[in-house]
Amino acid sequence: MAASAQVRGNKRTTRQRVNMTTQLRGVSALRLSVMKDETTSPERQREANRGAAASLGIDLADREAVDLGVSASKTTPFERPELGAWLRRPNDFDALVFWRFDRAVRSMDDMHELAKWAREQCKMIVFAEGPGGRLVLDFRNPLDPMAQLMVTLFAFAAQMEAQAIRERVTGAQAAMRTMPLRWRGSRPPYGYMPAPLEGGGVTLVQDPDAVKVLERIIKELKGDPFNGVSPKGTAAIARDLNADGIPSSRDHWSLKQGRKTGGKTGGNPGETVVRERFTWKHGAIKELLTSERLLGWKVTDKGVVRDSEGRPVMATTEPILTREEFDAVGAILNARAVDNKKPDRVDTVALLLRVIHCAGCGERMYLHQPSPNSKSTSKTHTYKCSAHNLGIKCDARAIIKREWAEEYAEREFLRMLGALEVTQSRTIPGYDPQPEIDATLAEFEAHQEQQGRQKSAAAKAAWQRHADALDARLAELETREKVEPRIEETRTGKTYADLWAKADTAGRRQLMQEAGARLDVKRGKRGRQFKLDEGRVDFSVRNPFFAGAALALADPAAEEAAWEWEARRTASVV
Repeated sequence: MAASAQVRGNKRTTRQRVNMTTQLRGVSALRLSVMKDETTSPERQREANRGAAASLGIDLADREAVDLGVSASKTTPFERPELGAWLRRPNDFDALVFWRFDRAVRSMDDMHELAKWAREQCKMIVFAEGPGGRLVLDFRNPLDPMAQLMVTLFAFAAQMEAQAIRERVTGAQAAMRTMPLRWRGSRPPYGYMPAPLEGGGVTLVQDPDAVKVLERIIKELKGDPFNGVSPKGTAAIARDLNADGIPSSRDHWSLKQGRKTGGKTGGNPGETVVRERFTWKHGAIKELLTSERLLGWKVTDKGVVRDSEGRPVMATTEPILTREEFDAVGAILNARAVDNKKPDRVDTVALLLRVIHCAGCGERMYLHQPSPNSKSTSKTHTYKCSAHNLGIKCDARAIIKREWAEEYAEREFLRMLGALEVTQSRTIPGYDPQPEIDATLAEFEAHQEQQGRQKSAAAKAAWQRHADALDARLAELETREKVEPRIEETRTGKTYADLWAKADTAGRRQLMQEAGARLDVKRGKRGRQFKLDEGRVDFSVRNPFFAGAALALADPAAEEAAWEWEARRTASVV
């Protein structure tokens, strides 16, 4: 593994055996998987390590590697923050002292790497306590095989114990899910916090800080018409919470645990994004308000946990909402929900979905269609900046008439790419003999290791035949040429203008998206506008192939062809 390889690369300049009479410099290594305020394990480990070191004449001084909240099943010794740093400086110490074997490793592979490192660096590893008492593995003599044997046996035992612990934890968590009021110890739902349960175990009680935020959210969702306070949508609520610096549900728990906010989150495929803090989102607020956890019920990814009689299992005696309050909030959200099954669903009729963006903040713009029941007299369909839906403040929110935006984007797309001939691409696979050479060579080398172990003439002959066959196959593969894959383009005789004319809204949108089309819209000037100000819009194609094609087609003949088609389309509409 890379971490251990890096450590092993930092070897001593000499391979001489350490002088046995010199007092050894030791490092006391402490580790704990789950750190709790009430735990005394770190101090217990420290004292045990000091006692063992003193009896063996090892000087610990102030050399210590403390990794709390670090799992041995998930990290190797080389990957732990403090222990890994010491392992990368082998010249600074002579011995590692652990309390017990499981404080060091939980798998045979990890112990193998640690033992290999200790043997190469001529180190001693001490386990202060264990089933057989104190264990000292002295790798300062690289010719002594007993230390390696003992380490293998104990690593096997540690791995079996880790597997048993995982099975016990999984079984215990499954059992606790059906136990009323018992909480299994993971991150609690927002609005609750863990507390001791009478008779043993942990239950959930209301978290006063989070409950205040929930009460604010519900109050703003309802509004107060009698006092002139209009109700807010979840997007506006999210934006206000972020503006006021209210920690999101995820950051709230991190702060409760004394940890930093933010962390890793998903981005584009294959990309990991690290944020300093997480913000409130309208979808998260809706999910929070519609979860039965607010009723105090236990809920998993599969749904509500129920007992043998079908009743919800309670996680707390202090539900945040009553059934009536929960249903009232749900009714408000349902009344404002968008019917995704309507035939005029926005993402079906919006030509510029994922194409049009606000120049002020860079976020997408979405089609806004006035409701037939709206009191507003305006029936104009518009594209609007979506920053507020994401809890983001945009200082120059753009809004543009749908008709103007779509006509401009259509005209520019056809002007730039309308005359481009559509081609069909087909990838012709290549051939690389190297993977098969590597696999065959590995098999040949493994076969060679068995040479001379055959006792009978028949077995020797069979071994030789297989060796000859592998050798012949390698010789044949080495004569083969590597062929790179290629893309074959077939002309269709049709242009993008032809495809556009026959496509529906979804098809035209797909054409633009495949070309990487983007329409950026700036905020308009104040006052009534009777036509599009083209100075506030910018259309481009960002797919490298289509961008290059647009440059190649930027000549009068190509532009004339696009405008000729546009004239025919307009005439047919009239």
